[in-house]
Amino acid sequence: MISYDAGAFPWLGTIVGGYVFGIGIVMAGGCATVTWYRAGEGLIGSWIALAAYMLTSAVMRSPHLAAFNQQMTTYSTPHNAIDATFGLSPWPFVALLVLVTLWLAHRELKKTKLTVAALPAKKTGLAHLLFEKRWHPFATAVLIGLIATLAWPLSIASGRHFGLGITAPSANIVQYLVMGDDKFINWGVFLVLGIFFGAFIAAKGSGEFRLRAADDVTSVRSFAGGILMGFGATTAGGCSIGNGLVMTAMLTWQVWVGLAFMILGVWTASWYLFVRPRRQKTLGAASV
Repeated sequence: MISYDAGAFPWLGTIVGGYVFGIGIVMAGGCATVTWYRAGEGLIGSWIALAAYMLTSAVMRSPHLAAFNQQMTTYSTPHNAIDATFGLSPWPFVALLVLVTLWLAHRELKKTKLTVAALPAKKTGLAHLLFEKRWHPFATAVLIGLIATLAWPLSIASGRHFGLGITAPSANIVQYLVMGDDKFINWGVFLVLGIFFGAFIAAKGSGEFRLRAADDVTSVRSFAGGILMGFGATTAGGCSIGNGLVMTAMLTWQVWVGLAFMILGVWTASWYLFVRPRRQKTLGAASV
């Protein structure tokens, strides 16, 4: 029912885009998905980052940058699928991924449990489960995995041949508003709108929704982060969802390399924007 061709591996675009996207994550205060749901919670800084991200993603897909995008894809290798590169079945790689995941999960569960402050129980039944009770991270991960699996048949049934995705649907909203072409309204657009409204409902139900304005420095940084995320995700062929979640499960070089450089970009921005200045400030205070 579902067929997929991994195609070539655009290594240069993946490396550059993944690294830039990682830097943008830190500057915007979260990745593309986080920006959508934090906007639904009332964070105005996330609204700014989201607007810049959507606009940049749409511009990157415009005819004005077609030559740039085409040039980036020329730096590629023939095989993108990891199993095809080694001439093996994908199942040994799936088994390895399962074993590594189980080992990491086992290590995490052995750690000392931290006491996390929870909202006082004011509701009962389903309302308490949805709006007050803290979910275990692994339970949430399983639900996300199920959603990512269901996204394939549900999206394909509507004529969109892909799974979960954030960047392209975000760009599609701007493209529709500018050009008014119904072809841009697809399953992915309703997905990202659902994230926004779902976050709004959850925040309202738990009493945590409120409009929170950011200061001028955070606003400018969020805007710049949104631009970097829009550029990086488009150049890398996907964001932390399309690449980091969906395509990694499809065992392609593009996304595992892209994910590594996203992590490197996050580390770089975190170090130079927050960790290093804080250390210098601490050392300066200690010397005084």
